[in-house]
Amino acid sequence: MDYVLTIVYCFPLFYLFCILLNFFEKRRHQNCYILDYQLYKPSDDRKLCTEFSGDIIRRNKNLGLNEYKFLLKAIVSSGIGEETYAPEMMFEGREENPTHEDAIHEMEEIFEDSIGKLFQRTGIRPESIDVVVVNVSMLTCMPSLSARIVNRYRMRPDVKTYNLSGMGCSASLISINLVQSIFKSKKNQLALVVTSECLTPNWYTGNDKSMILSNCLFRSGGCAMILTNKPSLAHRSMFKLKTMVRTHHGSKDEAYGCCLQTEDAQGRVGFHLGKTLPKTATRAFVDNLKEIAPKILPLSELLRFAALSFARKTLQNIFGKSFHAARPMINFKTGIDHFCLHTGGKAVIDAVALSLNLSQFDIEPARMTLHRFGNTSASSLWYVLGYMETKKRLKKGEGNVWKECNIESYPPESLENPFTAKYGWLHDVDDISAVKFPE
Repeated sequence: MDYVLTIVYCFPLFYLFCILLNFFEKRRHQNCYILDYQLYKPSDDRKLCTEFSGDIIRRNKNLGLNEYKFLLKAIVSSGIGEETYAPEMMFEGREENPTHEDAIHEMEEIFEDSIGKLFQRTGIRPESIDVVVVNVSMLTCMPSLSARIVNRYRMRPDVKTYNLSGMGCSASLISINLVQSIFKSKKNQLALVVTSECLTPNWYTGNDKSMILSNCLFRSGGCAMILTNKPSLAHRSMFKLKTMVRTHHGSKDEAYGCCLQTEDAQGRVGFHLGKTLPKTATRAFVDNLKEIAPKILPLSELLRFAALSFARKTLQNIFGKSFHAARPMINFKTGIDHFCLHTGGKAVIDAVALSLNLSQFDIEPARMTLHRFGNTSASSLWYVLGYMETKKRLKKGEGNVWKECNIESYPPESLENPFTAKYGWLHDVDDISAVKFPE
């Protein structure tokens, strides 16, 4: 009888123990680890130096004196240096009429280099990959880009593939969020994420200033990474994803219209960058931080900010408009060690730095990445991360392609663009017929 009673009393405890064990086992497999990543660095013969950039501008017969002056100002203030990269068709002088095969070649070149090196370094076999996610915003093709990767590396028939397009510079993190969601429902998964942008069919050859601007900012680049939720690989991982928050401002017309793939009055396809882009990007970034702040900042900082905000509002109610006090700011450095900012342009980086009260040290990785590689769209933040690794700001990692970039010389003493010295005389010209470019 005592034996039966013991079983009766112990069974609920055993059942509860099994539930807890199952819960923690599921949680253990829902973690998202970044095992490794590989940046893409084209060959040196694809660099857009000052001389060659001038050749490209001169080849565009649709530009007038005003456009020349605008380009000079835009390039000089862009924060981009002389060692960024462009697609192959630019060096063949075919930017006005690229073919579909040119676009596919640009993508396959990135895939071949970054994915191949990643598999080789990690020892992960292509047939071990369970999920493939590719994000390229401005190229859609058949077969899909993910299908081309599956075919090239002979992956398993049951591999799950996803293609994200039209999601711009945020697509890399959206891809990771997608993988994170998959990991929550499937155990022991390996995911390959490839992020890039296709410039070949989107190089603008017209004279609309808002669309010329994209030619000054966007450059070739890409990144491949392997993510996993396998507990057995946790010790090999470079990073563990703790928190991710997504904010969408698409319902606001100003945000919706600041970046558009569109046609100009002559029907030439290009990418419109509106004047409100820096302000819109900063607002979205700040709103995103408001969502993530309670998840990552210490309680002491949250209480300090709440107390100062309450005191300011109370004093304003008492003294009215006669009371002036600076709006309190959250000190994100109390919970964040490194700021991996997107290299959307010098104006965007500076605007974010001003909003968050960041130092030059904090934004150095983003500014140096913009200077060396330009804006490579969704893959940009991985180049920023690579800079941090090479500069030994992070414990793990070897810096990837930055090791090949004479990292000891960064940051350089001056970020002044050579366009100023070579083409600054354009500001003093009033007649297009007087423009004679030096050979």
